[in-house]
Amino acid sequence: MNTPLYDRDLSWLSFNYRVLSMAKDPAVPLYERIRFLSIFSSNLDEFFRVRMPAVMAVNKLVRENPDVAGEETLSTDTLPIIQQEINRQLGEFGATLTQQLLPALSDNRIDLYYNQEILPSHLAPMREYFQTKIQGFLQPFWLDQKKPKDAFLENNQLYLVVSLSPENEPDRLQYAVVNIPSSELPRFFELPQIKEVSYIVMLDDIIRENTGWLFPGYTVNGCYSIKITRDAETDMNELASDILDQVETMIAKRELGIPTRFLYDSNMPLALRQLLGNYFSIVPQEMVPGGRYHNLKDLADLPMPVKSPLFTYPKQPSAHLPQLDKVPHLLEEILRRDIILHPPYQRYEYILRFFNEAATDPTVKEIYITLYRIAASSQIANALISAARNGKQVTVFVELKARFDEANNIRWAKKMKAAGVKIIYSIPGLKVHAKIALVKRKRGYEWDYAGLMATGNFNESTARFYTDHVLLTAHPGITQELELLFLYLQARQQPDKYRYLKFNHLLVAQFNLKTRFSELIDREIANKKAGRPAHIIIKLNNLQEKDMIAKLYEASEAGVQVDLIARSICCLQPDQPESSNIRVRRIVDRYLEHARVFIFHNNGEEEVYMGSADWMNRNIHRRIEVCFPVYTKELAAQLKEIIRLQLADNTNAAKLDAQLHNIPLNPEKGTPAVNAQLGIYQYIQSLEHESI
Repeated sequence: MNTPLYDRDLSWLSFNYRVLSMAKDPAVPLYERIRFLSIFSSNLDEFFRVRMPAVMAVNKLVRENPDVAGEETLSTDTLPIIQQEINRQLGEFGATLTQQLLPALSDNRIDLYYNQEILPSHLAPMREYFQTKIQGFLQPFWLDQKKPKDAFLENNQLYLVVSLSPENEPDRLQYAVVNIPSSELPRFFELPQIKEVSYIVMLDDIIRENTGWLFPGYTVNGCYSIKITRDAETDMNELASDILDQVETMIAKRELGIPTRFLYDSNMPLALRQLLGNYFSIVPQEMVPGGRYHNLKDLADLPMPVKSPLFTYPKQPSAHLPQLDKVPHLLEEILRRDIILHPPYQRYEYILRFFNEAATDPTVKEIYITLYRIAASSQIANALISAARNGKQVTVFVELKARFDEANNIRWAKKMKAAGVKIIYSIPGLKVHAKIALVKRKRGYEWDYAGLMATGNFNESTARFYTDHVLLTAHPGITQELELLFLYLQARQQPDKYRYLKFNHLLVAQFNLKTRFSELIDREIANKKAGRPAHIIIKLNNLQEKDMIAKLYEASEAGVQVDLIARSICCLQPDQPESSNIRVRRIVDRYLEHARVFIFHNNGEEEVYMGSADWMNRNIHRRIEVCFPVYTKELAAQLKEIIRLQLADNTNAAKLDAQLHNIPLNPEKGTPAVNAQLGIYQYIQSLEHESI
């Protein structure tokens, strides 16, 4: 089969445009719309740091070697198409901010200075703030012919290029660069009210208005904002045994990476732009005109001087599970029955309780866990430290190659190791993305196991706004396979060199995950051909791996109904002859849809799986991932109801068409509006009062 595939990067840009559309939606509360703008901006920054270098490199390779082939191959037309789409989206971003959101703020007596002249009465408080808070963070340098050692533009940091003339030589232009210390100081500053109107000014404009204090004897002719984005895609696949030192070195190198985008104020004179290109070794293709302000991801921190319940989503307190609140020992309850949790709809505190109990329970002898993205102030990591100090054998696999979290993971790994925790570092050539933990208790001569498996990271910070599912189980087959997997991770061997693993319950990437998922799809195909009902439902973040996509096309051609919920990248192409029975939708709402769920009809005996694995090349071929079955029918029913609501969403869901367009799924006349996340919240609240 000639498998029709979306381009991965255009698919991702389609997702980010869906985020932007939430900022444009007047039904979304005002400050939430501003937050979606900031998410769009932050996502695009990461795209330029991570994906754009690969796009540019592969584009050049294909252009110079037309016969080259590979999974990342792009046509020579792809790069300009990507650039054109980014420019289109940025145009809508600017229009949304200036024509919709800033006027809406003004209607609510909040004025954000944005390309506006500062009112005279605000100049004095801005000057005072500059002189008392800002000035000590500034390190200006001249753009002289002799380049100073510290003349380096840091990655994604903000700068002003200042055009100056000596007071006694007004025709002689000189230039200096001034940093905007937005990493050390708030980006926004609240000014005194005028006639009951609140005013907010950006740090950038406070510095603009006061640059004269930095250059006595000079006249300021103009200030132009700039920002450089550098390549962050360092190759960490071949790291050897001294991985800790190598990762720390690579983090530093990443911040010094080659430029992928140089944003500049479009009002900047051409001569100055050329000077900057020569001075900082930036080629014209990397130069992108922009507005007066960059790093608008900081809009997430915009102050709210006027309080209104209409500005934000209504509060949704996470639900209790009264039956768990009543049990004295969570680990004992897990031995009696499986438990499923759905954060953030339900309290993440039960996960923290799992580790806290394990840290102090005298019968717990061993604890094992994989950590991919550790919270900055991780209660889980602190519980593991306490467990080690309490004499328990604690083994933690820390993934040092978790992009942009490497430094935090290293910090925690060192702290845990100092407390006596056995730390296992990354396997060369692989990332361990599985979200698994195992607690072993010994009472007399008997051992019992409690396993914890999740679709998302063990991170109490992101658990507040990432939708995930967590299974706690003492199922002997599952927990024994978890133990075998942790033994493998400690060996730090390549999967093909390790011959002791056979999984009957778990689906583990590099061992049986791809094969098992293919078999489950084949069973649906066989059922359909035999005249039996067949249906596949898959929810994940990203779908790219060509063999799995080909399998879904095969199922569709056999008549199997396939429903996909793909939040971000989806390289499967709907509305093709091969995909006539495949429906693809995307949901973007107040919470980030993060869970991976797989449901196979199995002639009425449905099999339900959850796990950490997207169907991407990296997840299936270059990571250790774990998916796991949900055997308890009552718990599987909860997952199926959640997925049912997501498939019924007609407010914040969109279907994808063959051109990557997000087609809104609006309620048909006479049908009720369904918001999946609100419906799930109400459903989870109802469970609070039911027996489990």
